[in-house]
Amino acid sequence: MPDNLITPKYQRILLKISGESFCRDGESGISMSEVASISEQIRDVMSSGVQLAIVCGGGNILRGKQFAEVSDAIIPSTAHYMGMLATVINALALQDALESAGVATRVQSAIRMEGVAEPFIRRRCIRHLEKGRVVILAAGTGSPFVTTDTAAALRAREIDADVVLKGTKVDGVYSDDPMKNPHAIRYTEITYREVIDQNLQVMDAQAFHHCMEHKLPIVVFDYKRVGNIARVIAGEPIGTRVH
Repeated sequence: MPDNLITPKYQRILLKISGESFCRDGESGISMSEVASISEQIRDVMSSGVQLAIVCGGGNILRGKQFAEVSDAIIPSTAHYMGMLATVINALALQDALESAGVATRVQSAIRMEGVAEPFIRRRCIRHLEKGRVVILAAGTGSPFVTTDTAAALRAREIDADVVLKGTKVDGVYSDDPMKNPHAIRYTEITYREVIDQNLQVMDAQAFHHCMEHKLPIVVFDYKRVGNIARVIAGEPIGTRVH
């Protein structure tokens, strides 16, 4: 048995990673060294037999909501579609990095573009997962005004995932922004209702509502620390568990 083989706590997992995961701190665009680092962590956990779907954001390229706010020439719905297309670019970069690391993948897009990705079909997605392929789910839900956080919650429910893992650059959910408030308290566990009532900005409220209705746990953790994806899948007490 390989030394790095984990005993997973969760069998079918939805991992949400932000667009900022694809670039260096303070930069934009795509840094393939950053993408390769994530891919190597994913490769290490796939040997344990877990089923993994990934929803990626597109903020490193374009945030639809913010773009609409600064340009009167682009209507909000168009800006959101542009943001969805940015997630497809990230998905393709992640796919090539994963396959270079020896991980079989499929990209499925909520916006049809058969030249580069399969359409999202629930049964096909689940079949890929059962065959040990990582499925990268791009273009959000295919509808404007829906964040990729909410898309992750909805896709997790569709594929009957056991957990939503939210990879961030901080090590959990805090009572306040830890970058601005050094006295902010990190929670090890917190309820959906407490997150919503305190307006904690780790995911959007709609995503939490969907998970709360389905009793789908969320774990918020720091993906930047090498090995943390494996640790959280193994059920180690890192980050914050929302339940």
